Amino acid sequence: MGSRKCGGCLSGLLIPLALWSITVNILLYFPNGQTSYASSNKLTNFVWYFEGICFSGIMMLIVAAVLLVLESDNNYKCCQSENCSKKYMTLLSIIFSALGIAFSGYCLVISALGLVQGPYCRTLDGWEYAFEGTAGRFLTDSSVWIQCLEPAHVVEWNIILFSILIVLSGLQVIVCLIKIIIQLSKILCGTYSVIIQPGII
Repeated sequence: MGSRKCGGCLSGLLIPLALWSITVNILLYFPNGQTSYASSNKLTNFVWYFEGICFSGIMMLIVAAVLLVLESDNNYKCCQSENCSKKYMTLLSIIFSALGIAFSGYCLVISALGLVQGPYCRTLDGWEYAFEGTAGRFLTDSSVWIQCLEPAHVVEWNIILFSILIVLSGLQVIVCLIKIIIQLSKILCGTYSVIIQPGII
């Protein structure tokens, strides 16, 4: 009963994380709160992978909803025995938790690539990825950020939002991983109890 409540809390935690991921990803389309750059396609290319909106957002909301249903007490029995039904639900929970790791992991990787690449901005040489060849060294050297003339404060905007996406998706990975560990422990403990029963009898 305690593990079920714990699993339900973890699944519920995925919902606010997903909603925040959607919000942060949307903000990436509006550097410094301006809409003109999105309409003219003057944004970093990694924004168009929809990592926070789709994968770490909508898909994770679906995963969270399914996991909450699987962990509820109102599930229909899939087999004739209650034990079979519980194992089937546990297996489904592992599968969807693994999908959650895949979705949030995708967001984590894309966000990290976007962070390291740097923003697409206007420099003295025109619109370009001013820090693309720095291998992320610009992240710790704020003196070079002035190379981006437009949008205003776009470097800080990208660093903050991509970092938040990395944290949110990383937390989603951890939550889903914990859920898999919990569900695997249920299967292993259940299997162990079945094996030792003949010896007891």
